[in-house]
Amino acid sequence: MNKNILNTINQEFINENINSNTTDLLLKKNHHSDVDIKLLVEQIEAKQRCKTKLPTWFNTEKIYYPNKLNIEQTSSEITAKYKSSLITGNSIIDLTGGFGIDCYYFSKKFKEVTHCEINSELSEIVSHNYKQLEVNIIETITNDGVSQLLSNNKKYDWVYIDPSRRHDTKGKVFFLKDCLPDVPKHLNSIFNHTNNVMIKTSPLLDISVGISELNYVKTIHVIAVNNEVKELLWILEKGFEAETTIKTVNINKTVEETFDFKLNEEQAITTNFSEPLTYLYEPNAAVLKSGGFKSVSKQLNVLKLHQHTHLYTLQELVEFPGRRFKIERILPYNKQLLKKELHEKANISTRNFPEAVQQIRKKFKIKDGGDTYVFFTTNLHNEKIVIICKKVS
Repeated sequence: MNKNILNTINQEFINENINSNTTDLLLKKNHHSDVDIKLLVEQIEAKQRCKTKLPTWFNTEKIYYPNKLNIEQTSSEITAKYKSSLITGNSIIDLTGGFGIDCYYFSKKFKEVTHCEINSELSEIVSHNYKQLEVNIIETITNDGVSQLLSNNKKYDWVYIDPSRRHDTKGKVFFLKDCLPDVPKHLNSIFNHTNNVMIKTSPLLDISVGISELNYVKTIHVIAVNNEVKELLWILEKGFEAETTIKTVNINKTVEETFDFKLNEEQAITTNFSEPLTYLYEPNAAVLKSGGFKSVSKQLNVLKLHQHTHLYTLQELVEFPGRRFKIERILPYNKQLLKKELHEKANISTRNFPEAVQQIRKKFKIKDGGDTYVFFTTNLHNEKIVIICKKVS
């Protein structure tokens, strides 16, 4: 951590060039600074990424930023705030503190917060930033979090872990045992120090894989922001043996769409199918990630188009965790017919369909945009169909 970066002249340079092209800045010589221009540009690039993701940090004076990778990997303020709304107590320890966003929001709900970070420079940065943010109840410790926890007999109301994938792991589907720390390996020892554990994982982790690796899974939260799944949260309670609840949330600018279901009940539900009726319903990204397709049908009394087509239909307009459309026309997938019927501009989606969106756009010369929505999909008779509709607000 180069503290000269915090000098007034360097902070002014960073703020004055926050919207500048950093490649151009690197080519210029900053004669008025005692800091290498590369370091200042690194601060600018990292701060640029915080404008919408971490506005509290962005708008606070003399915040020191780590490298861009740390910013990319950290929780956003939106998801950190959501996490903190789920738990409360006297004490919590974060075993993988990182840039400290989650601990900042935990400090609003707990009397004592411990931030562990093995990277000494990052730990120093976080400690400095908490002072700038005027937070004084967070203790920052430079140490491996698991080692810190297991080295004493102290108990906490909650333990929080955000394991990172090891660099030698490949492929989209991964296991918690492939992460650092290895949570399944240490879980029993961790439960000697708490009754409650919250684990954040990437959306890439398959929910069934996570359940097979962990004990006492009480709740799994699937968190999406503006219809993009950002993280999975696993709530573990020592001794919990009942059925796991899946909670989905899609946080938009004006509303939070939620949908919950019991994992075991999902398997047993019999789904009812139908041809497309008056309205079409498309689940949001959090629901799609959760796999609660049968539960959506049963709880909301909507009909599925096909076993593998995760679209629903109904004669009536009802509330739904996702997008709603008024169906205008339903066409068979016939190339000659569709060339006549489809407009030059439309929003195209595919569900349970063999061709990709880009292939379809190219084949039918359709540009993206407009207020027409077209779904290429498969119906309950295994026929390829095209549903043309308008979005319902």
